[in-house]
Amino acid sequence: MELRHLKYFLTLARELNFTKAAEKLCISQPPLSRQIKELEEEIGARLFDRNNKTVTLTDAGKYFEKEAGKLIRNLEAATLKTRKISENISGKYRIAYISSTFSVTISKLIRHLTQLYPYLNIKLYEVPSHKQIAALEQGKIDLGILRAPLISTKITSKRWFQDSYSLVFNNQNIQLNSTREIGKLKDEIFVFFNKDYAPDYHNSLLEICAKYGFTPNIVHESNNINSIIQLVRNGLGVSIVPSCLSKGQRYPEIDYLDLQETGLFTDVLLATPKDSYSEVTGSAVSYLLD
Repeated sequence: MELRHLKYFLTLARELNFTKAAEKLCISQPPLSRQIKELEEEIGARLFDRNNKTVTLTDAGKYFEKEAGKLIRNLEAATLKTRKISENISGKYRIAYISSTFSVTISKLIRHLTQLYPYLNIKLYEVPSHKQIAALEQGKIDLGILRAPLISTKITSKRWFQDSYSLVFNNQNIQLNSTREIGKLKDEIFVFFNKDYAPDYHNSLLEICAKYGFTPNIVHESNNINSIIQLVRNGLGVSIVPSCLSKGQRYPEIDYLDLQETGLFTDVLLATPKDSYSEVTGSAVSYLLD
């Protein structure tokens, strides 16, 4: 049995007319009749009842149509997936990240992948966590770097690292020596992520402030962590940020105060669409987890 036998059979099963099926297949009617006869002889069952006026599927033919259709669809899916794997090595590879994690490490990741796959065209997108989840589910990005929680049956994820939170403030305007003094910030201006942009992160910051006995006076909002740091640096407010930023965002005007005592942490995840794990993704995840 060859693939053409299945395609000829399925076309005739749809058309139930030898002339129309032959036209669809761009062949003449006699070769189509021979191919169908060969298929029936190989299977050992009559698939069609035909006379001078009508062509109908037998019960065996109806069953075979369903199973042959599955085989063709599975083959098409495997072909598409194979093409995607190939394109990931010599085509486009899309990485989404949240602004609070774009670090030297990610730059090194790009260099690492470029060395392994010199023909790979890497696309980087800054995307909030909740939008990354939707994009991953739809297969629009190949690797997502985002913050938990991640609730989806269509995505596979691994924890990259766990991060605590830190208060960041301008040391020219505010003097803080320990977390015991944080309560006096209740009248200070706060700079936070927009709630619609990063709802879970925003709520975590509110929860931290509540643990220190006050509700923050949020005046300025930004959807980019670098903008938040610069606003704090210029004395326009204080903020609470992931502690990992203290390693890469160092300025003489600002200090960080770790808030691990709150018991609140945030997981940064490496996420991929389920069942679409490629060689490039394997290399990227292994590099980041190493």
